[in-house]
Parts: sequence; C-alpha cells; structure tokens
Amino acid sequence: MLKAIHARKGVQLGIGLAVGVLFGFLLQKGGVTKYDVIIAQLLLTDFTVVKIMLTATAAGMIGVHLLRSLGLAELHPKPGSLGSTAVGGLIFGVGFGILGYCPGTVAGAVGQGSLDALLGGVAGILLGAGVFSELFPKLNEKILNKGHFGEITWPQVLKVNSWAVVFPVAVGVLGILVLLERAGL
Repeated sequence: MLKAIHARKGVQLGIGLAVGVLFGFLLQKGGVTKYDVIIAQLLLTDFTVVKIMLTATAAGMIGVHLLRSLGLAELHPKPGSLGSTAVGGLIFGVGFGILGYCPGTVAGAVGQGSLDALLGGVAGILLGAGVFSELFPKLNEKILNKGHFGEITWPQVLKVNSWAVVFPVAVGVLGILVLLERAGL
C-alpha cells in the first residue's frame, strides 16, 4: 500500500495538505499560534510550547521507529555538522525572538488570520530564504561544513538497537511533562 502511495505524487500532495491543515488546527487548538503564548515561553512563564513540542517529538519518535520496526518505513537521516547547526539555530532563534513565531506556528497564525504573522512571518521567511540562498556558497565553504558528523544517529553512535534509545528518551520526556504539570507550568 505504501509503495502505491509513494508512486502517486498527487496522492502524496493531498496527504501532505491534509496533514498540514490538521497540524495547523492542532497548533491553533493548543494555543501556540498566539504571540502572547510564545513570548511567555521565551520568558519562561508559560511552558505550553515546550509541552506540545516534547509530546510531538516523543510521539513522532515512537511512531517512526515502530513503522521502521514493522518494515513500513526507512530512515534517511540528512548529514549534519556543528557549523550548519549553529547557523540554523542562530537564524531560527533570531526570527523566533524578534517575531514570536517559528515556521510552523507562523503558518498556523496566518491560517487564523494574524496579520503580524502574515506580514512579518511570511515576508521574513521569504526574505531569509532568499538571503540564505545568496550567501549559501560562501557559508557552505567557510562555516556550514565545519564539524561535519555525517548521517549518523544516536543508536549508531551508541552501537545499540534504536529502541534502547527511543524507550528511555520517551520515558524521560514523559517525566519532564509530569514535572511541568505538577509545577503548574
């Protein structure tokens, strides 16, 4: 079934659109498309964003590895480096701090009619992508490939079965979520 879907680009686009709309809906329902919630997260007074991100990360990690274990999916990790991580983190962090949205929440906020997200967020994403693409050759040559670590995953680094990483991380995430809830954050 999955190979049939993979062969049909129109079906893939339709699934992507449906999942994107569902994602935006869930972000909006979770409250993380609101500027005040995101700024409160940056000020460490409201941990709604962290709770949603941790829940999504744990659920996605378990889901991906379950599909992989059942032979229904393959992992294709992208190569990484310390340089690309630092540059990406700086670009993301500056945009997040200035505007109060990340790319996912800006799309959800646009969908709910927030003009600041539309004018500042979408314009910022397009401008940032354009500037980055112009600077990419020099950045790639001088910074992005520094500390290259390739396509390796934590289970490969630790030389263990993927579930030996997935399970403890999921339990740790659950523990953090419980602590945040008990603290009223």
